Amino acid sequence: LTLLNNSNMNDFTNPSTFILLDFPGLEMAHIWISIPFCTMYAITFLGNITILFIVKIEPSLHGPMYYFLCMLAVTDLVLSTSIVPKAIFWFNSREISFSACLTQMYFIHCFSGMQSGILVAMAFDRYVDICHPLRYSTTLTNSAVAKIGLAVVLRGGILALPYPLLVRRWPYCRTNIIPHFYCGHKAVVKLACADIRISSYYGLFNILSVIGMDVFFISVSYTQILWAMFHFPTKDARLKTFCTCISHLCAISALYIPDVFSSLVQRFGHNVPLHFLILITSVHQLMPPMIHPIIYGVRTKQIRGRLLQLFMPSARCFRVNEQNMGISL
Repeated sequence: LTLLNNSNMNDFTNPSTFILLDFPGLEMAHIWISIPFCTMYAITFLGNITILFIVKIEPSLHGPMYYFLCMLAVTDLVLSTSIVPKAIFWFNSREISFSACLTQMYFIHCFSGMQSGILVAMAFDRYVDICHPLRYSTTLTNSAVAKIGLAVVLRGGILALPYPLLVRRWPYCRTNIIPHFYCGHKAVVKLACADIRISSYYGLFNILSVIGMDVFFISVSYTQILWAMFHFPTKDARLKTFCTCISHLCAISALYIPDVFSSLVQRFGHNVPLHFLILITSVHQLMPPMIHPIIYGVRTKQIRGRLLQLFMPSARCFRVNEQNMGISL
């Protein structure tokens, strides 16, 4: 472990580097801990790349819902790549420069906000498709989808900017050791020797303005969707409509439920071991990007069918031959 130079312990300066501790107290198990984390990242990477590839090659998937899905896939890829411990566990590469630490912090908060914003956009897509189907093609045009995507990116980028700016202005005179495997905002500001209440207040404001507003708009959208569904003439129509929302509801649950659980544990789990808190926050950040492509790959008929065609060409050929012979499958 490296401390700041003893001669500078009383100086209020920014350290040139930080030292990441990974999971404090579990140093002997780092290699074993790295296996599930690297597995999660591999599934995230392959799953989201597959989603992007299928949407690109399949013309029938060139629509608003799948454009938003591609935005979510790109966001998940960047977010998980920014967080996952690259070579920390296996190669003992614990140092990170001050600038790199701030950059990582910005990317994490920026793309976390974008992730939530895209789910709001997808909820709006479901609302227009179910409540105003005749106006769907004229409301969610390619231009409208691009503007929504731009708004999500700008909101995430602007609201995340104060995090590194505030961290840069604080003096650090105690230690440069971060008890985590990435530069989280809370972990870094705790090292500052100054009144950091403004950082805490902004963090709370960001949570309320991003997560709070997004959950509110998603709730409003699904309230309207449920109201419209109850006015459908048949049970089959209601069930079929609800099935089109299941993937999105699962994606929402995968993002917000771990988020709420992580926040509760961090706020009230004063007696919880530090390595368990770090594990909870890590899973909360890495689980949604891994689950999202699985949800949409399994639940979306068009994507599932294209996946089967890609990975089971013999089954596709057999199906085509049977259809040509007049056999009904």
